Amino acid sequence: MTAILIDGKQVAAELRASVAARVAALSYTPGLTVVLVGDDPASSVYVRSKDRAAAAAGIAAHTIRLPADTAEAALLAVIAGLNADPAVDAILVQLPLPPQIRQQAVIEAIDPAKDVDGFHPVNVGRLHDGRPGLVPCTPLGVMRLLAHVGASVRGARALVLGRSSIVGKPVAALLTNADATVTVAHSRTRDLAAECRRAELLVVAVGRAEMVRGDYVANDAVVIDVGINRLADGRLVGDCATAECATAAAAITPVPGGVGPMTIACLLENTVMAAEARRA
Repeated sequence: MTAILIDGKQVAAELRASVAARVAALSYTPGLTVVLVGDDPASSVYVRSKDRAAAAAGIAAHTIRLPADTAEAALLAVIAGLNADPAVDAILVQLPLPPQIRQQAVIEAIDPAKDVDGFHPVNVGRLHDGRPGLVPCTPLGVMRLLAHVGASVRGARALVLGRSSIVGKPVAALLTNADATVTVAHSRTRDLAAECRRAELLVVAVGRAEMVRGDYVANDAVVIDVGINRLADGRLVGDCATAECATAAAAITPVPGGVGPMTIACLLENTVMAAEARRA
């Protein structure tokens, strides 16, 4: 059997079109400001993609670029200015940050109402309490892909492989809130392959190229591969060995073209949600 490949590009395009229609119906233009510290090439490419996608959706997107040696106090002052600016509905500080800047201090400095990454402790608390709030974009994209493929989440056995605060933990919370029975596994989990095989929904976010092999996947499972890794030969691969896993799974996300496009689309949706909530 060959799994259905879940087309994240298509789902993201549909979501971006929906966001654009929502923005067009507003009497104001939502504003998104991205702060980029340093010149990390991957971050720079990603920020440019965000700017283009926001502009296409009718969102006023601005990027503040700061040198790599920016002091933490200077970055916090920029964030304070954005918090106070009524034209800014959404703030995103691109991670990772240079070593002289404490990431958590920056996250906690952002107004929770403008925190479109969903990383502020207030938004984290709302998510884990099952209350409305801004949710991290990649986990939100995972849930949208599950819905797109028609995966039955309620009552399903779900396993999240990876426990980061950016993906693993929020995905587990979203699945729990959707009434799945959730297990979180990680590098110290005993007999990891057996744990994965029990899952009807398998979300993999460990950052290790092709770690999950075909014998980790139960027949007819839905596999969402969040990882993206560049091999020595230049190829991009996920955390799953896609061809192997596809022989057992009912559906699987490809890499690239699966979860990746959803992150920016969900960022745009979060920006509109933040704007609507602030101006309600």
